[in-house]
Parts: sequence; structure tokens; C-alpha cells
Amino acid sequence: MTPHDFLADQFQGHRPHLKAVAYRMLGSLSEAEDAVQEAWLRLARSDSSDIDNLGGWLTTVVGRVCLDMLRSRKSRREESLEERLPDPVISRADTADPEQEVLLADSVGLALLVVLESLTPAERLAFVLHDMFGLPFEQIAPIVDRTPATAKKLASRARQRVRGAAPNPDPDLSSQRRVVDAFLAAARGGDFAALVSILDPDVVLRADGGTLTGGLKVIRGVAAVAGQLATFQRMATSTTTHPALVNGLAGLVNTIDDQLFSVMSFTISDGRIATIDILSDPDRLARLDLADLEP
Repeated sequence: MTPHDFLADQFQGHRPHLKAVAYRMLGSLSEAEDAVQEAWLRLARSDSSDIDNLGGWLTTVVGRVCLDMLRSRKSRREESLEERLPDPVISRADTADPEQEVLLADSVGLALLVVLESLTPAERLAFVLHDMFGLPFEQIAPIVDRTPATAKKLASRARQRVRGAAPNPDPDLSSQRRVVDAFLAAARGGDFAALVSILDPDVVLRADGGTLTGGLKVIRGVAAVAGQLATFQRMATSTTTHPALVNGLAGLVNTIDDQLFSVMSFTISDGRIATIDILSDPDRLARLDLADLEP
């Protein structure tokens, strides 16, 4: 084995962790893959003999790359006001893929990723690296060009904004699935009372149809969300629904003639639906890898 092959083999061992870091930072699977690939290119150009802790070095590099990508994205959004749902990670309801388990450790649901989008790039990096991956602030500080004390304050501010902003999902998947099944039954039957009974009073619906619908639409409150019953009924009766795990939580994949139509993610908290996230943007759906859904 050549030194290059040995280095590549070591890098592959760290890849799942690095992609998990990048996905939490960026909320985009393709951008996360780009960030990981950039880390590999920088490693290949470096003198690896000077690297004492390869995992720490790579995590730092991925953090810097993601920070630059977030800052660039923020500047573009200020001009275009572009908003969208994060990319969903989808797997079969009855199985778990080891790589996806690493990617989604700590149940990083879409609702939490949406909250992370509201943070500044530096706050998001400090929170993700410290609170989700346990990196010390002494290692985070150089990435954001701050002192460790300031990096700690960034994470604290982020933590305050995240706490309570995203509902905590019920831990039992079978209980989650029962509520999603009840939602589907209410939608198919056009049963308004049944739908209201399983919605949290402060339920939030986020629907992202891309350019077809003018981007992300947000509806809040049980009355307003239940008022979308006719839309839910059309979806439930005109598509074939497949139970799936969406970011580790009970969800639905909807198809028409075997073509992906939409992905629905639900956050079930205290036995009721706290959030519904619907991605129906054809361009983004076309880029999703649904091979894991095949029986």
C-alpha cells in the first residue's frame, strides 16, 4: 500500500463523522459531500506527517469549509431572500442503515435543522461542534477567529435560541407511527375533527415546493394547519404513500406512478403533531437517493 493509499484509507474511516458534522452545519446533503471532499483535497495537499490527530484536524478543516459556505450562503440570501427546507435523510421504516445512523445520531430532525438555519454562521459552528460533537472551545476558537471565551459565548447564545424553538420528538417510533397513520386516515377521509385531535395547538406546517410555489411557505396554529385539510386529502388520495423514516423520525414518502411527489416529516411531541415539513420541490426531490427504500 502506497502512502497515498494509506492516507485515503484513513480518511475513509473518518468520512461518516465528517459528513455528519457538515450536514448539521449546512442542512444540505450535496453541500455536505462537497465540504468533505474539500477536506480530502486539503489533506492530500498537506504533509500528513505533521498531523498528530487526524480526526481533529479533519473536523477543523470541515468546520472552516462549512463556515465559509454558510457565510457565502447568508450573503446570497440577503439579496435573494431565498429560504428552503433542509435536505431530508430518508430510509425505510423497518430498517436502519449504519451510515445514516451516524449521520442522524442525536435525532437531528428537520425541525431542529430549520432552527439552526436561524443562527449566525459562527453561532451555528460553535453550537454544532461543541454541543453535538463535544469539541472543546480551545479547538473551536481558531476556526471562528475568536478567543475560547468568545466561542463559548457564541455556543451559549445559540443554545438559548435553539432551546424550546424545536419540539422534542417522542422517543418511541411505534408511537410516532401511530400518530402519522392517524393523520393519514384523517386526510384520506377528510375528517376535520380527527385531524384537529392529533394536532398540537401550536403546530407549524412548512411546505417547500421550490420555484413552483414561490419557495418556503409557513403556516402556524391548529386552526390554520387544519384548514389545509383539502390539500392533505388531495395528497393522500392521489398519491401512493410509503411509510419511511425521515431524519430518523416517522414520515411519509409519496409517489405518483413510481415517481417521487413529496416527502413529509412529522415531529410528534407528547402524542401530537408539533411540526409537519413537506418537501415537494421537483428539482431537489430528483437529487434524493431513495435506494434504501427498495425492499
